[in-house]
Amino acid sequence: MTCSDTIQVIATTISGSVSDWAKVEKIVPLFQQHGHNEVELQVVDSHIQARERSRDLVRAGCRRVISAGGSGTFNSVLTGCIDSGIPLSETTLGFLRKGSADLIGKVLRMPDHIDDAIAIFATSLEGEHTIGCDVIRVTSETGDIPARHFVGYSGAEIFGRVPHFTENRLTKYYKGILSQLFGDLGPFFVGASLSALERTIHLPFSRRRKWSFSVDGQQTPPRLCSSIIIVNGDLGPNLPFARGVPLGSGDFHVFVLLDRGARRLPGQFQHAFDGTILDDPDRWGMEHLRVEASLILSPDDGAPFPINVDGSTMMCRGSATFRIVDRIRLMAHPEASEQSSIA
Repeated sequence: MTCSDTIQVIATTISGSVSDWAKVEKIVPLFQQHGHNEVELQVVDSHIQARERSRDLVRAGCRRVISAGGSGTFNSVLTGCIDSGIPLSETTLGFLRKGSADLIGKVLRMPDHIDDAIAIFATSLEGEHTIGCDVIRVTSETGDIPARHFVGYSGAEIFGRVPHFTENRLTKYYKGILSQLFGDLGPFFVGASLSALERTIHLPFSRRRKWSFSVDGQQTPPRLCSSIIIVNGDLGPNLPFARGVPLGSGDFHVFVLLDRGARRLPGQFQHAFDGTILDDPDRWGMEHLRVEASLILSPDDGAPFPINVDGSTMMCRGSATFRIVDRIRLMAHPEASEQSSIA
């Protein structure tokens, strides 16, 4: 069997809850039960290894790759596909949910239970059920920082600091325990809470940074922001902002939480992440920007700043530019594929 005939599953050991870690050994046998003997499992210990392995496999001829992990693993596998130099239009990518904040997997209607998920993958592969998804590139104004790509979400300020608390030391163990106790969004909400607390503590002692936005060449006045959230489209109820926007719409959306002070911050966050902020955005200080061509984020202090790229940190200097640069097909539940076609 050549690489072009296989379905390569790249699984990270650092993703998911304690119970998620037991999913890996079941992947190949479950595919075999559905008549797919062409599946090979690649187990890696880091996102860097996931990126390198997917790059090498696609270069060797593999055109069907499944990421088994969270958003960080998925983003690394996607980046590896880009690194291969093979056009993304030739590759189909899957998301086997085994991690925290796996929002794309939920949009694709992939079940969390491993037996159900493999059954859906088998159906998707046989019927070629896919969703077209835009790929967004992030570049720093200075040329010494490598560009990054994502398909789900990004952001700055409080949202940009979340990965500092969710992707650092002992990641495998504390993320696994938090996910087991509080569900797959446990690490994200703990990270968001710690990032907000950090900001509240530092506010009285630090200069408040202002941000300017250039949206398709139109510049906005500088303003104080507590959080900047960028989404490719509708990421479901766990990040309920760009409602009804397909992942392959050809545009992306920015939601800005204006800095209304430390007292208003808890209320802003509560209403932002349960979606009710969209019912009264003026009251809670939210602005919505739609981007067709490019977005440039520019802080006024000239200091390096972190960008959250699908759950990992990218340090930028000067400004950060976001632009849709490609499109990839994502394996999906048949119903999700049909809804995407209608949209």
